[in-house]
Amino acid sequence: MAHQMHAYHMVDPSPWPLTGAAAALLMTSGLAMWFHHNSMLLMTLGLLIMLLTMFQWWRDVIREGTFQGHHTPPSTKKPTMWHNPIYHIKSILLHRIFLSFLPFKPSPYPKTKKMLTTYKDYTTKSIRGPPIKYSSTISLKSNNHLSSPQPNKNKPKPTIQALTITILLGLYFTALQAMEYYEAPFTIADGVYGSTFFVATGFHGLHVIIGSTFLIVCLLRQIKFHFTSTHHFGFEAAAWYWHFVDVVWLVPLRINLLMKL
Repeated sequence: MAHQMHAYHMVDPSPWPLTGAAAALLMTSGLAMWFHHNSMLLMTLGLLIMLLTMFQWWRDVIREGTFQGHHTPPSTKKPTMWHNPIYHIKSILLHRIFLSFLPFKPSPYPKTKKMLTTYKDYTTKSIRGPPIKYSSTISLKSNNHLSSPQPNKNKPKPTIQALTITILLGLYFTALQAMEYYEAPFTIADGVYGSTFFVATGFHGLHVIIGSTFLIVCLLRQIKFHFTSTHHFGFEAAAWYWHFVDVVWLVPLRINLLMKL
C-alpha cells in the first residue's frame, strides 16, 4: 500500500492468531486426553504454545502502539464506543449459562427416584465452607475500584500501587479456589453435582487467571512509563475485563448458595 486515506493502522501479517488457535485446540484436546487417558502431554504442549503466543503478540502490540506510534487517537477512541456493549452482552450470556443450572436444584422433599437423581447423588458430600466463598468474594470485590485509577506519566506511583494490590488480591482468590478444589470431597466425574460445581466455578476461575495476567502486563508497562493520561487503552481494556470478572462471580456464588453446595 503506497498511501492510505485513513488514520487507522493496517496490521502487518502475523502468525499469532494461527498459533493461538492451534494452542487452544491442543489444550482442549489435551484436556479430553487427560480426563480419559490420564496424559497431560498434549495439554502441556498447548499451554506452552499459548504462553509463547501471548508473549509474542503482546510484544508486537506494545511495539506498534508505544514505540512506532501506530495507535492513533481515532483507533484508540473507536473501541471505547463498541467494546463496552460487547462486554455487557458477554456478561449477560454467561449469566444465562450459569442460571441454566438452577432448574437442576434438588427439591427438599423429593417424591420420586428421578427427582433424587436429577441434580446430585445424595451420597456425595457437598462443600460446607461459606467462609471460603465469602473470603473469595471479599478479595475479588474489594479490588473492583483499585484497577480504575487513570494512569499518569508524571505520577505513576498511585497506579502502580493500585495495580499491585489488585493483582495480589486476584492471585489470593485463585489460591483460595485451588485450595477449595483440593479439599473438595467430590470430583468433576461425580455426576451432575460435581460437573455443575467445577464448570460454574472453574470457568470463572479461568477468567480470573486471564484477567490477572492482563493486569500484570499493564503493571509492567506502567513501570516502564508506557501509559499516559491520554494514551492508555491497554490499561482501560484490562480494567473493563476485570470489572466483567467481578460481576460474573456473583452469579456462581448465588447459585452455590441457593443449591447449598
